[in-house]
Amino acid sequence: MLLTFMPKTREQPTKAGAERLAEIITVLQRKFLLHLSKELARGDVSFPQYFLLGFLCQHPSLSMSEIAKKMERTTAATTGLVDRLETLGYLKRAHSTVDRRKILVQITKDGVALVAQIKRDVVASILEIFELLTPSERVSWLRIYEKIFDFCQTK
Repeated sequence: MLLTFMPKTREQPTKAGAERLAEIITVLQRKFLLHLSKELARGDVSFPQYFLLGFLCQHPSLSMSEIAKKMERTTAATTGLVDRLETLGYLKRAHSTVDRRKILVQITKDGVALVAQIKRDVVASILEIFELLTPSERVSWLRIYEKIFDFCQTK
C-alpha cells in the first residue's frame, strides 16, 4: 500500500503524515507490548523489571543510584523493582569490593536466561514481519529505526 500522506518531493513531512505515523506507532506499540506482556508473564515480571534486567545484561553490576538514573526513576522506586527481581531469583545484591558500603546489583544466570528467551521471541516476531518485506525494505526499516534509536538516546 502506497503511503498517500508522504509528499512526492523531498519536502518536509506534512501534519497529516505525522498524524498517520502517530496512529501507526500507537497500534504497533500496543501489538508489540501485548505480545511482550505475554512473554513477561511467563517470567512473572513487569515491563520496568524487564527493562532493568536488560540494563543489567549490558552492565555486569550497577549501584542503585546508577540503576535509578538509567531507569529514570527514584532510588526508592528502583529499590522496589530490585527487591521483586531478587525474590524471583533474577538479581542478586553484592557489596562493592572497592567500597563495602556500596551495594551493587547483578543479574543472575536465571535473569540472563529470561532476557535471552524473551529476546528470541521478539526476534521471531520481527522475522515474521520481515517475510512481508523485500530485502531492501528490511534494510530501510532498520536504517530508519536506527536513526530513531539514536535520536531517542540523546533525549
